[in-house]
Formats: sequence, structure tokens, C-alpha cells
Amino acid sequence: MNTFLLTGLHRLRRLLHAPRFCLLALAVLAAPVSAQPVAWPQPPEVAARSYLLMDVTANQMLAGKDIDTPVEPASLTKLMTAYVVFDALRAKKIDLKQTLPVSERAWRMPGSRMFIDPKMQVPVEDLLKGMIVQSGNDATVALAEGVGGTVERFVEMMNAQARALGMKATTFKNPEGLTEPGHTTTARDLSILATRLMTDFPQYVGYYAIKKYRYPGTPTANDTNRNLLLFRDPSVDGLKTGHTAAAGYCLIATAKRDYPNVGPRRLLAIVLGAASENDRANEAQKLLNWGYAAFDAVKLFEAGQPVATPPVWKGTEKVVKLGRPQPIVVAVPSGAAAQVKTQVVRPDPLVAPFAQGQQLGVLKLTLADQPLLDVPLVVLEPVEQAGLFGRAWDSLRLWIR
Repeated sequence: MNTFLLTGLHRLRRLLHAPRFCLLALAVLAAPVSAQPVAWPQPPEVAARSYLLMDVTANQMLAGKDIDTPVEPASLTKLMTAYVVFDALRAKKIDLKQTLPVSERAWRMPGSRMFIDPKMQVPVEDLLKGMIVQSGNDATVALAEGVGGTVERFVEMMNAQARALGMKATTFKNPEGLTEPGHTTTARDLSILATRLMTDFPQYVGYYAIKKYRYPGTPTANDTNRNLLLFRDPSVDGLKTGHTAAAGYCLIATAKRDYPNVGPRRLLAIVLGAASENDRANEAQKLLNWGYAAFDAVKLFEAGQPVATPPVWKGTEKVVKLGRPQPIVVAVPSGAAAQVKTQVVRPDPLVAPFAQGQQLGVLKLTLADQPLLDVPLVVLEPVEQAGLFGRAWDSLRLWIR
């Protein structure tokens, strides 16, 4: 009898530490249809060294050319400068009303300028507008020195942030984007930076839609945003221009248009190495218009809606809710929505505890039986670990199963 009890306890102990196994759970959201081949829309000809079009709402790349080719970013660099400054604002290391001095180094910066000088103490918010709207290299250096102490330290912060965001092919040598050996990025990395900037700091995205700005006492002729699409397309609300002799004319343009059953849908066009200011605007507009026309947006799940509710073992709840805090939207070629299918891939068994926001599976999307997109699923509501008796009882049930 004692031997039998000891054997049972040993089995329970092994089950408490049992490894998890993978399980595929299939859910078809579209009406049953026979899978017909779907032709992926062909993008228009784009007169640029490289380009990329992304559906930000669906987190999908729709088209691109030479997206991993190293390029000089010119003043698109200032998107990372802004990201680091916004992060300092979020951490309350600085605030928008705080004034910063203008160093001799900032004052003497060549290229695009805000036209501030060492006699001035300029509020952070005005420096941000000077950097974003006027692309001022002087404002950029003043911000870098104010946040990093020195420009060199700030550049270290930029590169650390690039690594944290997953910008694997990017190295920054300065905060403003003037040509310097080794100061390079790619269209893919710029798409990561631009989308994270908008996602992580929505409260500051409005700066990029400002059409005209100048600081009091500076030239009135220097007040116009160089993003021509802000004046041509009411759906465009950003994001940044860039130009040097080596980089050519560059633009990251983003637009937001309302779609039935989806709501605001944002696209992002990146055009690098165009021949002129007008060309970069025309090519970006061409990409945005094509993206909205050639692809439908399909909302599969609302924000916070459970995609799956699998059973939980050894927890205070019987199931765990898996989904996304944001709506799950997919972009598909126009007219192909009925051929979207979903498949949930998750571990099994699911043994508590689970923290809110913890990734716990993937929603695999296919179109006409071809892979389309993988969407990470997270825990929507935490599940605590059960007490000793509950864990022991579930261990016995798992053993029997």
C-alpha cells in the first residue's frame, strides 16, 4: 500500500513539471468557399532608388523594392531623434515647456535651419516643431544636447534605441542626417521606426501634420513644411522629408482614411532617392492611392475580443482569453476577403499562471490556402495559479488524460 502511494506521488511530481506540447486549433472565419488562386496586385512603377508601402493598421507590407539595400536617410534621421526625445518626455526627464540653450555648435549647423542663436532659450516644444516642420538641424542639435548632454552621447542613445526596435541594418552617426561615412539605414528599418513612432507616441504625431511654423524672430519665409502632400491630400498627416546630394530626395508619407466596418485605416509610403522634391511627393502619392484601391481591409476581431478561449490547468479560471488589445485587421487584394482563413497555434496543455499581455500563441492567416500573416496572440485577462489542492487535482486529471 505504501509503495503504491509513493509511486502515485512520484507521478504527480513529474506531472507538475511536465513539458508543454503544441496543438493546432483551426477556425475558419470566412464562409466556406473553394480556394481560388488570388493574384497579388502589381504595384505601379515608382521612380526612386527604393520604396516600401505598408498597411500600418494591418501591420503588413504591401509592396517594396530594394527594401534591404543600405541608403543614406538624410533628414529622415530626425524620426529617430524625435523618438528618443519623445521617450525622454514620457519618462519626464524633460517637459515641453522647459527651455533649452542654443549652443555654438547648434547655431553653426549647416543645411536646413530653424534660425535660432546662442542668445535664445527655446522651449522644447518649439524645438520639436523646428526640427519636424522646418527640418532644422540647429533645433535638432539643441534637442540632442538637451536630452543626451552631448551630441555624441545622444547618438549612442539613438543606436541603442534602433537595436531595441529591431532595426538591424541601421547605424546613426549624427542626429540630423547630414552625410557621414557609415550613417545608413534601409527602407525596411525606416518602416519599423515610423510605425513604432506613431504607435508608441500618438500624442505627438500631430506635430507632423503642421503645415506652417516659425519661431518668433526668425525669417517668415522659412515657415513651410517641405512635405508637399500635406497641402495636396487631406488624408495625409505626416511624416518627414529628407534630402542630401548623396541621398537624393526622400519622403516618408502617411495617410489615414476611413473605411466601412474597419474605421481609420493608415498606410505608410517610403520613397528613397527620388530626383526632386516634386517627384518624391508624386511617387509617394501614387503608392498611397494604389494601396487603398488595390487592397481591402478586413476586420477579423475587435480590440480586446477573444480569438480563442482554451482550457487552463492548475489555474483559478477554467479558460484563458487570447486576443489582441488592438483590432485584428488584415489587408487582402480587393474582392478576396471571403478566402481568408484563420488558424490558432498555441501550446497544450496550458498550465497557469498567465500574466496579462503575455504572448501565448499565434493567429495564422491564410489567403486561398497560402500563408498571409502571423498575428501574435496575448493573454487578455490574467489567470492566477490555483491552490495546492487545485494543482494536485488537475495534475491527476492530466495524468488520466
